[in-house]
Amino acid sequence: METPTLPIRHKNEACCAVVECSLSEPRTVSLAERLKAVADPTRLRLLDMLTQQADPLCVCDITPHFEQNQPTISHHLKLLRDAGLVDTDKRGIWAYYWATESGRKTLSAVKTLE
Repeated sequence: METPTLPIRHKNEACCAVVECSLSEPRTVSLAERLKAVADPTRLRLLDMLTQQADPLCVCDITPHFEQNQPTISHHLKLLRDAGLVDTDKRGIWAYYWATESGRKTLSAVKTLE
């Protein structure tokens, strides 16, 4: 009995079926950055707090709700801002923060994981 000859496959060549991915590389990177930003309990709570407010919150009003000091809270807010989940406005020496539409949608999606 003869052994059947198997086709030779080259590196990065599909072997059977063509498989499609619905997420583009840039979209995947963007989503992963948002997920990393909310993967920290403090940042998730910060985003939740900001989505509950009608008006922007001063960092001086946010800090007392957390065990971390103001520079640490500001760092977490910066990471959320870099991910596009919150925005800020500088007024004198204080920064005021609010959740962006993207932040609200992200938090809503994360809450469905409960």
